[in-house]
Amino acid sequence: MSEFFSGFWDVYVAVLTVVSIVACALFLKSQSIQRVSGAAETTGHKWDEDLAEYNNPLPRWWSWLFYITILFSLAYLVLYPGLGSWKGTLGWSQVGQLKEEQELAEKQYGPVYKKFASTEVDALLKLPEALAIGQKLFLNNCAQCHASDGAGSRGFPNLTAGAFQWGRDATTVKTTIAEGRTGMMPPFGEALGAEGVKNVAQYVRSLSGLTADSIRVELGKEIFAKTCVACHGAEGKGNAALGAPNLTDKNWLHGSAEAVVIETIAKGRNSQMPAHKHVLDEARIHLLTAYVLSLSK
Repeated sequence: MSEFFSGFWDVYVAVLTVVSIVACALFLKSQSIQRVSGAAETTGHKWDEDLAEYNNPLPRWWSWLFYITILFSLAYLVLYPGLGSWKGTLGWSQVGQLKEEQELAEKQYGPVYKKFASTEVDALLKLPEALAIGQKLFLNNCAQCHASDGAGSRGFPNLTAGAFQWGRDATTVKTTIAEGRTGMMPPFGEALGAEGVKNVAQYVRSLSGLTADSIRVELGKEIFAKTCVACHGAEGKGNAALGAPNLTDKNWLHGSAEAVVIETIAKGRNSQMPAHKHVLDEARIHLLTAYVLSLSK
């Protein structure tokens, strides 16, 4: 891939761009030459037997519009980046403009966020203004996965149910938002075999009151006690410290259908909650934490 980062491509792009503009100008000039002839010249195209297309030069006003466009493009390429690695005389860049806009936004809105930074999360839950700001942060940063109402979807946790995989105290939720989380369910298909996986699936479904085969439930319970208790506990209520879900509630991250549960046990699952500490500062994460907790109040 190193050949794509050599200086050759900068020169190639610059030359190709300039040659294209010059070629357009020459072509325009060739189409603007006045023809002096005794008889009117046509292109040979006719419609409705007697409507002929004359081969006349472009109108002057139209030609000058194209010339102005070419001059504009040349001026633009001098002032702004567009010729390979040339940065333009104005020194403009997308990154620079973004930073300027972010700095301006921080000056305008930063004090609003900092006003609530020292307020405890429990107190923020009672402040409509703080929750309204938290909602906007949620819609901009979290709704893509958790949906605009926080109800989530398959593979993305429902934040309105109150069943937080890593714990729902303010400190834990704040850590989840800032640092992100990685949830991993190892595959047990080869270790348990098809029948063993199905038995465990039936037992797991029975823990939350779903319909299950009683015989397979008993068989699956024995396997669960040997294989799954290390993470999910003897009663299947999970372990927030490990991010192991509570299997006794009604909240299923990937779905509760038998086929889905079998797939989860056999193939395992990998879930990733991205860290937001590089996107949101502490004050914003503080407000976002309060709003997330408010969704399940």
